[in-house]
Amino acid sequence: MTPEFESRLLAMRPSSPRMGALACATDVHALRSLIAAHKMGFVNAILCGDMAEISSVADKNALDISAFEIVHCPDELSAAAAAVSLVRDGRADILMKGQIHTADILRAVLNRETGIRGDGILSHVSVLYSPTRNRQIFLTDIAMVMYPSLEQKVDLIKNAVSFAHHMGVDMPRVAPLCAVETLNPKMPATVDAATLHEMNLRGEITDCIISGPIAFDIAVSPAAAKSKCYDGPICGDADILLFHNIEAGNNTIKAMVQFGDWIFGGVILGARAPIVVNSRSDSELSKLFSICCACTM
Repeated sequence: MTPEFESRLLAMRPSSPRMGALACATDVHALRSLIAAHKMGFVNAILCGDMAEISSVADKNALDISAFEIVHCPDELSAAAAAVSLVRDGRADILMKGQIHTADILRAVLNRETGIRGDGILSHVSVLYSPTRNRQIFLTDIAMVMYPSLEQKVDLIKNAVSFAHHMGVDMPRVAPLCAVETLNPKMPATVDAATLHEMNLRGEITDCIISGPIAFDIAVSPAAAKSKCYDGPICGDADILLFHNIEAGNNTIKAMVQFGDWIFGGVILGARAPIVVNSRSDSELSKLFSICCACTM
């Protein structure tokens, strides 16, 4: 962890630690990240899963989990249900995914009788931070809503704007990404982008600035905006990138992480508590960043 990124994380630290509920707490990388977040003052934790297996993983990897409570659960599904119930009963502020498939933990979240689904859409908001650029960008949706309708894009924006507010961005600039900057009826992404822009001007989507249609380069690069003589309200300074479909968003974020120095974090919003569901391939630093982001909510 660079000193710049550590300073960034410490600036996000809540006034008092949040409580996290980790479902299937035998994931060594999730445990390491949780321990790091605990040492930095972000979270306390309740570990849900097989007690003997959790202790074994901790011992084999020299992880000190003595500060955490363990709720014994005999299998993955009961561990997911237990972690969700901790949030539902007000004992936990954050739900975290451990050694369990995302679909299984979301099934527990969405259970009509025992889950924690909120009133709005469940969506994933990613945040990328670059220490060398000292810049953060939010992306949605790269993991949950595959092919959002116009109505769903409005909800995606609302969730992302709320998250950006908690992350210290008062009036986020939202870029509904397209291949071009002009309205083309044969390109649905441009139609939606233009409509979202007009809805923002009419006050139907508030607390942000939406400009579109707009392409990726103009949204993130002032130099590109200048060279193309673009004079819209977003000229390389977008805070939130809204994608037309999951393929575009998912591949964009992977390219930025793989070929740049961007550090990835993200949460699922729309439930009664933020949900951290990092992939098993994500780095421990990425998992730590996600936990810290969830603590801002």
